[in-house]
Amino acid sequence: MRAALWLIILFALAVAGAWLAGNNQGSVTLFLFPHRIDLSLNLAVLAVFLVVLLVILAQRALGAFLALPKRAQRWRLQQKERASHAALLDSMVHLMAGRYLRARKAAEQTLVRETQLLASGVRLDHALSLRTMAHMMAAEASHALQDKTQRQQHLDQALAQVQASTDADRHSLLEGTQLRAARWLLDDRDAAASLERLRALPPAAGRRMAAMRLQLKAARLAGQPVQALETATLLAKHRAFSPEAADSLVTRLILDLLGQTHDPEALQRVWQRLTPSQRLMPLVAAEAALRCLQLGGPAATARLWLQDLWIPMQANPPVWSDAQLLRVVLAFDACLPGYEADDALLWLSRVESAQQSQPRAAHLQYMAGMLCFRQRLWGKAQSLLAQAVRNLQAPVLHRKAWIALAELAEQRQDPVQAAAAWKEAASVSSD
Repeated sequence: MRAALWLIILFALAVAGAWLAGNNQGSVTLFLFPHRIDLSLNLAVLAVFLVVLLVILAQRALGAFLALPKRAQRWRLQQKERASHAALLDSMVHLMAGRYLRARKAAEQTLVRETQLLASGVRLDHALSLRTMAHMMAAEASHALQDKTQRQQHLDQALAQVQASTDADRHSLLEGTQLRAARWLLDDRDAAASLERLRALPPAAGRRMAAMRLQLKAARLAGQPVQALETATLLAKHRAFSPEAADSLVTRLILDLLGQTHDPEALQRVWQRLTPSQRLMPLVAAEAALRCLQLGGPAATARLWLQDLWIPMQANPPVWSDAQLLRVVLAFDACLPGYEADDALLWLSRVESAQQSQPRAAHLQYMAGMLCFRQRLWGKAQSLLAQAVRNLQAPVLHRKAWIALAELAEQRQDPVQAAAAWKEAASVSSD
């Protein structure tokens, strides 16, 4: 539509100009003594237009001619700037391709060309970013070449330039440089220095996912399970891992932390530090209970830590893996109350109710039989354990059930049955 309007206007102007030129009877007279020149008005207007046009064209041609030196200088500077950028890109490409010597040479060439630009009186707006990235590419290549001297030199130069600058990109470059330095130290197995670099970051940068991942690895390498656990919990909260990977990682860290406790009081403090969801992890609760018994802690405390797992342990179909279920059963088995315990009747009713609700569950048969054995209910224990040994799949539970049956047979003064049970237990052990 707009093009049609412009076309109509153009035709109107052409018609108007043709009409004015055709009907214009005016003339222009020029007196040049002793001559007189008569011109039509149309020719005079055309001559003035041509003169003005020639003057404008001459002015532009003269300006372009005088600007040739500046344009040539600008072109040469642009070529140098493009060459420095191309060298930096070459460094990145060589680094990704594993050509570390070429990558370092290209990064150093970038620095040389940027220095030449600065010597020519040209300061790029992004000069700080260009120099810092070139130094970091050279340091990265030196790190891959195990040249720690060159790596440290380029790192120091990059940090010195960034810290002395007031550019807007200063904070981002400084944080990125510190993160890369922490990663290099972590690769050198220097966890303490890596953690020191990470602590030097601003609080906002230290909470970023990249920084927390490095902090997790450094804390694990430095043998600091408390800090590693806190960092892993934050990463899991921010969904840095899949749910399965997060649970596995947190479980391993908690198990490491439990393994470093050497008295019941320290173990109690570790347990209190855990979140409710972490206490419901089957391996965590089971290992905490077993560790409590190993350190001489009260069995009642171990049972208290395990009681929240009692309901999920009865789930049908199971919500845990076979390894998790086995570990929980072993933990319960280790801390089941004797007949003199205050909560003996409570646990007896719990276990019997669970076993009766799922009479074919081998692990519940085993637990009910072992609890009856400790409660000196010999008949029930004999019946339940005899059923359990036919269904148990885990060798350790199978063996413990046969040992309990052998002890029951010895109490009944039945040496034949006791010998047979001991033989079965030994055969399971040899498997």
